[in-house]
Amino acid sequence: MKRFLMIAGATLLAFSVQANAEGDAAKGEKVFKKCKACHAVGADAKNKVGPELNGIIGRPAGSVEGFKYSKALMEKAAEGFVWDEAELMAFLTKPKKYLPKTKMAFAGLRKEADRENIVAYLKQNP
Repeated sequence: MKRFLMIAGATLLAFSVQANAEGDAAKGEKVFKKCKACHAVGADAKNKVGPELNGIIGRPAGSVEGFKYSKALMEKAAEGFVWDEAELMAFLTKPKKYLPKTKMAFAGLRKEADRENIVAYLKQNP
């Protein structure tokens, strides 16, 4: 019985974490205002100080044409790095800690909910 309760509890926790990880794209659009000075998304998105972010989820690092990436990011790209939700969540926490010598000057998003919401928003811009 004790084992059953532990398994049931772990399953419930897994479902609740998965639900939270989905984020809210509408809230993510609001949080993305912090990113707009350097990044763009949407049909008319162009590179700015940072690359446009359409289709970032599942995209190989350093692959936006016409953008000059940092040496640190290009080294990661050479290893076959692809942006997925987990990597983006980690990067957005503290970009300079995640990838030392990145060109991204943004300090990061402290709140996990903000990161989840931004990822949900970015997923809507393939």
